[in-house]
Amino acid sequence: MKNVRLYMIFQWVFFLPIILPLCLIYGALRGAIQMAERVMEQILTDVVPQNDARTQPTID
Repeated sequence: MKNVRLYMIFQWVFFLPIILPLCLIYGALRGAIQMAERVMEQILTDVVPQNDARTQPTID
């Protein structure tokens, strides 16, 4: 039983320095991509003219 605990502690000590930075980098990249998508959607809704009846000229 003590041998198993020692083995698990060794695994955590060995893999944590590898896993933690990878998770941080992945989370930062994913957040940046999601923010860029939101910014692009907001730019499109603000800049691209909408097909609104009030803004289109009428032919009378």
